[in-house]
Amino acid sequence: MTRRPTGSWPTTQIPTCPEPCGSVRVTCPYDVDGTEKARLARSAGDVAFAGAGEQSQCLSMMDFTELAFAPSPPLAPFTDQLRLAVAAYLARFKGSSREHTESDLRSYLGWCAGQGLDPLAAQRPHLDLYIRSMQEIRRFRPSTVSRRFSVAAGFYRTCVIDGIMEHSPAEHVRRPAVPPESPTLGFTHLQFEALLTAARESPNQCDFALVAMLGLLGLRIFEATGTDIADLGEEHGHRVLRVCGKGTKIVLVPLPPAVGRAIDRAVGPRVRGPILLNSHSTRMDRHAATRRLRHLAETAGIQVTRAHPHMLRHTFVMTMLDAGVDLRDVQIAARHADPRTTMRYGRARQNLDRHPNYILAAYMASGT
Repeated sequence: MTRRPTGSWPTTQIPTCPEPCGSVRVTCPYDVDGTEKARLARSAGDVAFAGAGEQSQCLSMMDFTELAFAPSPPLAPFTDQLRLAVAAYLARFKGSSREHTESDLRSYLGWCAGQGLDPLAAQRPHLDLYIRSMQEIRRFRPSTVSRRFSVAAGFYRTCVIDGIMEHSPAEHVRRPAVPPESPTLGFTHLQFEALLTAARESPNQCDFALVAMLGLLGLRIFEATGTDIADLGEEHGHRVLRVCGKGTKIVLVPLPPAVGRAIDRAVGPRVRGPILLNSHSTRMDRHAATRRLRHLAETAGIQVTRAHPHMLRHTFVMTMLDAGVDLRDVQIAARHADPRTTMRYGRARQNLDRHPNYILAAYMASGT
C-alpha cells in the first residue's frame, strides 16, 4: 500500500515496510539553488530526507511497538518547519563540526522516520527509546551513544530557543554514563619508535610525514590531511604549520626539525597542493591514511587489533605525559578545551601501567 502525504511534493511516496513492525521509509528528492542561505536549507533538507530514507530496522523490543506515539499529522513529518529547524541548528556549527553534527542528526531523523514519528512531536519516552535502540540494538559504545544523543538534545534546545517547541523532550532524559577512561590506549613508547622507523624506511614519501604529523604534532586526521604546502611558514624564528582545527579555528603549530624534514620529504619539488598524497597523487583522505597506518604497523610487527589514526593522537598525549610534560602544557599542545579530556586520554593506560597487581606480585615474589 502506498500513501501520499499532504504537501507540495506530489511525487513523494511513503511505502509501508513489508515487515509486521509497520515502520515506514520516506524518500523525497528535491533541489534548491541560490544563495548561501538556500544552500544551507538544502543541506538541512538533505539531513531530514536522507536520514528518513535509511531502511528502518524492525525492532524486536516490545517497548518500541507498544509505545503510544505522540499524535501528529498523518505521516507528514518532514515539513518546511522541520527543514527550517534543522537549518537553524546546523547554522550554529562550521566546518567539520557541522559535518559531524549533520551526520548524527541524520541518524536521529532516520530513526524517527523508522518509527513513523514526527521529530517535532517527540516526547521524553521517545528519546529514552532512541537511546535504548543505540545501546541494545546497534550496540554502540557509551561515548557514541552520548555524542549522538547530545546532538538530538541540542537540536531540541535550538527549537525551544526559536519558539518552535515549548519545551525540549530531551530535558529530563537520563543520559548514558561515559567511562572516565578512553577505550583507546594508543601505542606504547617502543611501538611508536618502531612505527616511526618503519615509516622513515618506507618507499612511500608521505608515510613518514603522516606518522610524524599525527604522533609528533598531535594533529587530528582531518587536520593533517587538510594541510597544504602553502600552510608552511615561519613565525618569530620558528618554522610553523598553519592548521585549521575544529570549528575552523586556525592555529600555528611549531615544527620540530624531525617533523620538518619529514614534511620536506613528502613535499619534494612541489610548490603547491596538499602535503599528504595518496597512491593516485591526489589529496590523502582519512581512509587512505588508515590503510597506510595499518600497513606500517604490520611492517613494524606491532600487534594491535585495528590500528587507526586517532591512536597516534592518544600516543602524542601519553608520550608527553610520560616524558614529564606538565598537564597544562599537554592540554595546550593537544588543543583540548577541558583538562579533563587530556586526563581521560591518559587514565586508561596509567591504570594498566601502575596497577596495584604489579606491586602485590613484586611484594610476594619470594613465594611465587
